Amino acid sequence: MDIRILPSNIANMIAAGEVVQRPASVVKELVENSVDAGADQVTVVIQDAGRTLIQVIDNGCGMSPDQAVLCFERHATSKLHDAEDLQNILTFGFRGEALASIAAVAEVTLKTRREEDEVGCQVDFADSQHLATQEVAAPRGANFCVRNLFYNVPARRKFLKSDNVEFKHIVSEFIRVALTRPEVGFTLTHNGKDVYVLRPAKSLKFRIQDVLGANVANEIVDVHAQTSVVEIGGFVGRPDMARKGLGNQYFFVNGRYFRSPYLHKAVMKAYENLIPDGVTPTYLIYLDINPQSVDVNIHPTKTEIKFEDDSVIFQILFACIRESLGRNSFADSIDFDREGVPDIPAFGKNFDEIRPVFEPQPGLDSSYNPFDNDGFPSESSPFSNSFSSGGYPSVQPEDVNPYSPGTSPAAMFGDDWDREEKGFNASGYGYGRFVENRDDYGKLFEDKIMPGKSVLVLQDKYIITTGRSGLMAINVTRAMERILYDRFLDALSRNAHVTQTALFPVTVQVGVENMCLFEEHSQMLADLGFDIAPFGTDTIVVNGVPEGYSAEAGKVQMMIGDLLLILADDHSALPEMMTANMASRLARLGALSGDPVTNQVEAQRLIDKLFASENPEFTSTGRRVMSLIPIDEIDKKF
Repeated sequence: MDIRILPSNIANMIAAGEVVQRPASVVKELVENSVDAGADQVTVVIQDAGRTLIQVIDNGCGMSPDQAVLCFERHATSKLHDAEDLQNILTFGFRGEALASIAAVAEVTLKTRREEDEVGCQVDFADSQHLATQEVAAPRGANFCVRNLFYNVPARRKFLKSDNVEFKHIVSEFIRVALTRPEVGFTLTHNGKDVYVLRPAKSLKFRIQDVLGANVANEIVDVHAQTSVVEIGGFVGRPDMARKGLGNQYFFVNGRYFRSPYLHKAVMKAYENLIPDGVTPTYLIYLDINPQSVDVNIHPTKTEIKFEDDSVIFQILFACIRESLGRNSFADSIDFDREGVPDIPAFGKNFDEIRPVFEPQPGLDSSYNPFDNDGFPSESSPFSNSFSSGGYPSVQPEDVNPYSPGTSPAAMFGDDWDREEKGFNASGYGYGRFVENRDDYGKLFEDKIMPGKSVLVLQDKYIITTGRSGLMAINVTRAMERILYDRFLDALSRNAHVTQTALFPVTVQVGVENMCLFEEHSQMLADLGFDIAPFGTDTIVVNGVPEGYSAEAGKVQMMIGDLLLILADDHSALPEMMTANMASRLARLGALSGDPVTNQVEAQRLIDKLFASENPEFTSTGRRVMSLIPIDEIDKKF
């Protein structure tokens, strides 16, 4: 076995795999460096989701020519001087690996100038090699241009996702930094289009509104707790605004974003019994803690940290959120403030004598018999109306006869017209009535309501009908799921769809990150029957949904949240499995968000569609759709 030392450029390429995983990693490292350099304005320019160009421009402190070259060396940093500094880290970067890793897998050009320098310098790197340094005119700060990412590592470049997916990750990293520095202005441009233009905000909540939208800013309440261990600040969402899936959940410690499933459990525990299962509230939690009590150096991307005593942080966070939810009660409260409220007059004990109250007495006709006189009151009844002596109103021929004189009612209406002599006047016209034929009653609607067997809808959840050997119970939700699965599977395979156009289009704010998902899957959604159009950079308009889905505004908004979860999945299976899985999940979503079956007509229509399916007994996931109750079991009940 021959052991040898790897060349520095190969070693840097291997190490770059830990730091530079995708274009978003480059954006994260460069933007964090700009913030650490004291910039109050940072501009990010992206082309082709970072494959072609990633440019980060700031007005920070800048670098001298020597420092501009040295910063690309491995483990070159301005943040640490000795081992003790590791215990007091309050900056984003500190290990000096970012620029060296970027220069190992891309072509990098840096233009920079310090405030005290008259001219700036330009440094070019590629494949970890310093190519050139020259003097150039440049504003104060730094301008990094990263071109052709992974040009020398084709395997890494091949495994990058689509432009929309990669840009979604870039937006995520951009937002995480922007939410930590509201006093800094940020701009994000993609392919010449401004995505975010964030001016320095007056407060954190204004920055949240600019980044996440006014709807998020309006549904959050503040949290605050100050203890000897940690100071907690930030915002949490109202329980009634919790949504499915993970979105708008952020933890920050000392101005640095991090992930923590453990502290996420503390938040969810605080919302216990306040939100239904399967939904997650919005929260932005900022922790200020002694840097010596937290270790941020346990992960190359610094998104995971370790607290000295995380159980104490857990309990404080839980109590803080619980107290905020109780303090900002969303139920109606009793107002005991009587100032300015008019007094309600109190009645005296003799009020009834002055203004007596009489109980109304119902009238009663003891001689009334509903089976006599065709249901009309008798002539002697005190409740008789202005009818004529025959019990029918007196009507003149010119008032009711639109036909030619001499045409009898029997000729006009057929034999069912019963001519009662007292119902006609001297001219032969007057009020008659149709003789009730009970055998033919409802014949006009019989085929539409019940073409076959009797159908009963039970609590909008089950359909009960008769079978050959007993009663058949059909689960409505699972039946819809089976029908929609077959329809979506056919639509994905043959691009056939049926769109149900909404009477009123529904506008849903989904955020810039999720807009990328809709753009990436726009053709597939159109094939399935979704009519979704972009409306700005972070909002969509739902003009239509597939047949079977509900077009009600509230259900459409919930449907979009579930749809984002489906689209966000990283499908790596075979195309056939991807198609079946997508159809199954969309069918489940449509069944849960569809309109309920409330009458026999809808129930019969659902039964007809179900039995037209290839496998009406089971859903695509193997759950039973219907169950037969034999006559024998029914007999045992009696």
